[in-house]
Amino acid sequence: MDVEKFREYCLSKKGVSEELPFGPDTLVFKVMGKMFALCPLDSPDYRISLKNTPEKNIDLRAENPAIQGAFHMNKSHWNMLIMEMGISSLLLVELTDDSYNLVVSGLTKKVKEELNQL
Repeated sequence: MDVEKFREYCLSKKGVSEELPFGPDTLVFKVMGKMFALCPLDSPDYRISLKNTPEKNIDLRAENPAIQGAFHMNKSHWNMLIMEMGISSLLLVELTDDSYNLVVSGLTKKVKEELNQL
């Protein structure tokens, strides 16, 4: 999945916005104001950072050398997927959904209600 299709997929999810809070070189996707995906635009290779549970991150990194601790992020909670190393579109969608759902589960009750009304 190329960066434009990834962008479209993220934006198709309920309550998602895209921003450039770290400058023009890092595209950030947020659900109700909370980050769930980052995509550096200035990297020589295509990378995406996604959130997951510390336990699942350990397993993902052990199973796939293309999944590493995310650069400049809390490595117990964030993975970096190096797309050129063979991350399938199916795995990318699954991990994007995991990240989105994990962030949504941590929203306050009030914010979840706002999300459900969108």
